[in-house]
Amino acid sequence: MSQATRSERAVLSKDEADLVAQSHFPKAYELGFQELVDLNKRLRDAQDKKRTFHRQLRRQSKGTAEGRGGSFPGEASRPSQRKQVFGAAIKRLNGEISRRHRLKAREDLQSAARKALRLKRQAGEARRPEAGPTADDGMRPVTSERRKTRVHPGVVGRVSQRTKAAQARKDNRTG
Repeated sequence: MSQATRSERAVLSKDEADLVAQSHFPKAYELGFQELVDLNKRLRDAQDKKRTFHRQLRRQSKGTAEGRGGSFPGEASRPSQRKQVFGAAIKRLNGEISRRHRLKAREDLQSAARKALRLKRQAGEARRPEAGPTADDGMRPVTSERRKTRVHPGVVGRVSQRTKAAQARKDNRTG
């Protein structure tokens, strides 16, 4: 679930908060592509540092590891939340980087399509050679499987009318 900027700032130190703030909407759009990639790398490094610290604290609390170093860093509280803040910032930057990749690919595709259309229009119509004389007589007609004679539509109607009249005569005789 996303966190509010205020809660992010409450968990992070000032330097870390400034780093994470660059991943939010208005500032992330203003950065160049290489700056985005560099910021993403710095955020990953910070997240890795927090992850390592959090794992070390868990090992110490379980008693499976000795303490490292002489003292805790000044911002040692809530390492899990700090790690999540960095993860969310990385996710935002990855989304922006992939959005820019898609935008660049779309622009490249459009420019290639425009170039192809321009070349096609410059080339004009396709020039195909004439067929010329052929060595054989060509295709032979295939005989149709349908009947050669067809029943005239007037005959069909006459037969229907004849059946109708015969039925009427039969009905009159018995009635």
